[in-house]
Amino acid sequence: MLIGYMRPYQSDVNCEVQLQQLTEKHCEKVFVEEHSSAKKRTELEHLINNLKQGDKLIVTKLYILADSTLHLVEVLDAIKRKGAFFQSLQEEIDTSSPHGYPFHDMVETLAAFQRDVISENTKRGLYKAKQKGVTTGRPRKPDENVQQAIVMYESKQYTLAEIKAETGISKSTLYRYLEQ
Repeated sequence: MLIGYMRPYQSDVNCEVQLQQLTEKHCEKVFVEEHSSAKKRTELEHLINNLKQGDKLIVTKLYILADSTLHLVEVLDAIKRKGAFFQSLQEEIDTSSPHGYPFHDMVETLAAFQRDVISENTKRGLYKAKQKGVTTGRPRKPDENVQQAIVMYESKQYTLAEIKAETGISKSTLYRYLEQ
């Protein structure tokens, strides 16, 4: 079965262009997301949950399906697990053709590359910050607050909520200092 999926975006707010293209492709069902947000894509979730082996999900362009490379990998994995296929008209991608599945592998490779680039840039930034003497991570709580929290805790006269309200020291921070 050919199944279309569309959601609004800036150049097609009412999904009219998408509907025309999906109709020309003879989609038997069309799922329409009511919003363009990346969150709460209930129609996409419903569509993927109900895919059957051999079905083909068709979109007019990749952006309609996913908002990031990682999201694209996740959706393609879900489609593949169902034994279904994917087609994007603008990019001329069709995983039902013999040349289709390498696309999935390429996207996974690009997502891994993207994660590596972000990780390396973060590590480089942290290293440079340390070289300049910048302290990374969450700022430490003032020692007098920690000491006051410990005294209050050991007196057994205060609840953890009262200790936090008075000193600003959370339960997990307090316990971490008590373990030392």
